[in-house]
Amino acid sequence: MDLMTIMLSTPIGNAGGAVGAGLAAVGAGIGIGQIGKGAVEAIARQPEASNDIRANMILTAALVEGAALFAIIVGFLAMVL
Repeated sequence: MDLMTIMLSTPIGNAGGAVGAGLAAVGAGIGIGQIGKGAVEAIARQPEASNDIRANMILTAALVEGAALFAIIVGFLAMVL
């Protein structure tokens, strides 16, 4: 049995998956906060472009959420498998 198999089959491997899922959630929260901040500042500068800015903000936030969801699922799978 090699070292990687031993590490992943112990509680340390489970903790790594939990930490990874948590970091993915925190990263997504920070990213979406930055997206919202930028959108609000852009709308404050150019109120006439608010519809375009809002549409781009929602699209970008959805992409960040999708990547974060994928990372969280991978973290949970690392804990289970």
